[in-house]
Amino acid sequence: MLSLPHRRALSVAARSTSRVLVTGATGQIGLELVPLLRARLASRPNSFVLASDIKSSPELTGDFTTLDVTDAKSLSSLVSKHKIDTVVHLASLLSASGEKNPLLAMHVNRGGAEAVLEAAREYKLKVFAPSTIAAFGPSTPQDLTPDLTIMRPTTMYGVTKVYLELLGEYYASKFGVDFRSVRYPGIISHKALPGGGTTDYAVEIFYEALKHGKYTSFLRADAALPMMYMPDALDAAVDLIEAPASSLKQRVYNITGCSFTPAELGEAVSRELVSMGRGPLKLGYAPDFRQAIADTWPRSLDDTPARKDWGWNPKYDLGKMTKDMITELAKRV
Repeated sequence: MLSLPHRRALSVAARSTSRVLVTGATGQIGLELVPLLRARLASRPNSFVLASDIKSSPELTGDFTTLDVTDAKSLSSLVSKHKIDTVVHLASLLSASGEKNPLLAMHVNRGGAEAVLEAAREYKLKVFAPSTIAAFGPSTPQDLTPDLTIMRPTTMYGVTKVYLELLGEYYASKFGVDFRSVRYPGIISHKALPGGGTTDYAVEIFYEALKHGKYTSFLRADAALPMMYMPDALDAAVDLIEAPASSLKQRVYNITGCSFTPAELGEAVSRELVSMGRGPLKLGYAPDFRQAIADTWPRSLDDTPARKDWGWNPKYDLGKMTKDMITELAKRV
């Protein structure tokens, strides 16, 4: 339970979201969230969304600055210079990439979390910093995994995200920082390419299906994982950022769209290909090191608290998502 001064600090922070710094803006979520935030905040006086990352991307236009998020001094300077009131902290090395270079993942993910939360403490910022289902582990209940449960991840990505969650909760309790987070499942997008995650098969399969009519999954046919279509992921971020502080009963929430296996996704993709007059998808399996990671993650999530506290309600199920992905990608693949 937060003290009264801290609750007041959160209430004040919740009213001011107009000048936003986004870290990791050229990643899968950032490329789509930045334009959405700019559109949503455009009507607010003096609004400003500054995108940042270690490198730029031609896909991201508008205000951008190069930033190593682990450089606390540079981060603090940006916040002060641009009068930032909210940080959307997306910079992170994902699960598969992190296992290839765990020391770099630890440096970026841990250091970035510390720098952002310290800036939030100093400048009284609101922070939205997503976590992930990788924060769970093999000892976590795998079906309808609740928000509060045992968390013993086996990847560096997962370990650093547990650290982010706990550190954010500490800064909220100790310093009144308005920290908010969701545990994202695998995210599927027709705009951004995969970014080094264990759930990337669910994006790759669409490109390969349209280009070649076949795909070899790096996960087993029966490897069920919770997933989400990007429009729902973006809505979740904006909705939680904008939610009144008084409605939030916790700092970190599970969210999910639907759960499925590679075989089930392959069947859905095949149906769409056939409806377009193409042949069915030829789907094969060659599990690699990512299967061992997936085996430690939940098969489905319980997101009841998010639905109750701030109105979370995904719009896309497997069929609707697959149809939209095929329709959009077919225009350019």
